[in-house]
Amino acid sequence: MEKRVDEKILDFINATEEKEARKDICSGPVKIRDRYYEFEETEFFEEKLKMYIPKDFEDMPMDARKFKYPSENRPDIIKCNEKEDIRITLKIIDSTLDEEQVEKLKDGMKESVKNTNPINVFYEDGVLEVDSKNIGFFEFKSYTIDGPLCNLMFFLEFEGKTLMGTFSCPYAEYGGWRDIAFEVIKTIRVIKEDKGDEN
Repeated sequence: MEKRVDEKILDFINATEEKEARKDICSGPVKIRDRYYEFEETEFFEEKLKMYIPKDFEDMPMDARKFKYPSENRPDIIKCNEKEDIRITLKIIDSTLDEEQVEKLKDGMKESVKNTNPINVFYEDGVLEVDSKNIGFFEFKSYTIDGPLCNLMFFLEFEGKTLMGTFSCPYAEYGGWRDIAFEVIKTIRVIKEDKGDEN
């Protein structure tokens, strides 16, 4: 009897550790649904922004970009999996932003997305502090020709401007990806230029 209790406790500890380990994208492969992904720190915008993304995500080909993002205002960076249905995008918007305005911007963008398409379903929103920066976010479900998508949009100040990012994937996949998408956001680092000691 005692042994069974010990085994149950051990199973519980192992399961908890496994769950925690599964989320640590910075130290080894992570299992998401039925496969493992390796993440690596990737540099964007002339090495001024760094974040961990899946190693096998590649730049979306130009013809696919034009089809999936018909507006000329499409994201600057679109990284995706082989099927192109799981995507991370980044775009610098020429609109001034400082740390104190991040929450207000997030609320305004959420309202705008709501008004553009009232059928969207909204979930959690808030502001995370990551590496001394405020990152506003909101999650919503949208409907496309290919079926429903889950989107995690996020915003931060970057060189005085607005940096907008999204993680999106098919709705059916979001349960496996949600925690990981937040972990990706938590690895964002903005590299400040060192203006001292210039001889």
